[in-house]
Amino acid sequence: MIRAFLTLSVLALPVLAEGPFTWKDLGDGRIELLENGKSALVYDYGPQLRNNAPEDRSRCCYIFPVFTPAGVSMLDDFPKDHWHHHGVFWAWPVVETPQGKYDLWMYKGVQHRFKKLASHESKKDSASLVAFNGWYAGDAEIVKETAHITAFPSQGPSRSFEVELILEAIGQPVTLRGSQEKGKSYGGFSARFAPRENTVIRTSEGPVSRDEDLIPHKWAELEALYGGKKAVLRITPDPANTGFPYQWCLRNYGFAGASFPGRTDAVEGFTLQPGKPLTLKFRVTVADVN
Repeated sequence: MIRAFLTLSVLALPVLAEGPFTWKDLGDGRIELLENGKSALVYDYGPQLRNNAPEDRSRCCYIFPVFTPAGVSMLDDFPKDHWHHHGVFWAWPVVETPQGKYDLWMYKGVQHRFKKLASHESKKDSASLVAFNGWYAGDAEIVKETAHITAFPSQGPSRSFEVELILEAIGQPVTLRGSQEKGKSYGGFSARFAPRENTVIRTSEGPVSRDEDLIPHKWAELEALYGGKKAVLRITPDPANTGFPYQWCLRNYGFAGASFPGRTDAVEGFTLQPGKPLTLKFRVTVADVN
């Protein structure tokens, strides 16, 4: 019944196709964006469970897959080494309320839930989607989330899309923190990459030769061979974001995450307040590489 309701809520919206983009509902809580008839990305608005993953790894409200203009799929979902990683996603290991501490990274005590697809449209110079979601601790919604995805037409071998997140605590403050493991602070806007060869990670400060944490960069990217085809994905946080520039979690096994709020001598968390929404924006650029 839940999936049927979610699908109907999407299909009830008009499909507009004035430019190169078209939105297509795929069923099972997934809506696809096509550019000139070729898949660009899929927003997974409903609960997903794949690859024989454990039932408690089910999740929604993320982007997977993402394709380059030439059709290279660079991301992974439900990888067996980290079942909780999922395409382009946003989550935090520590979500604190006056009632308790939860984990949106591993889905312990709190989870994303899709509420409504407010709009999706295609224009000559962009395509956009707005989804209303919530973070729920049991039956109680503790954070209201609005995800606004805007994709832009391909420019030669590259294509970009932006994700704007608006987060607002409901009823009482909610504090976000990154990982509390020593020397780490992952949690925020992240991407998990598919199996590949010849991985190269770069940042605004240059190449990264080994795994890295807690070092600030203006952007980070991962380039590799996927089935013999070279492609790159870059994440660029908006300089206007609270806490910019971010510390990063970078892994050669295939992970890049902009850590918000990170961990410094002055910063250990960020508290969402009722009536005071936080807006975070990120640009994701994918490109085919000769």
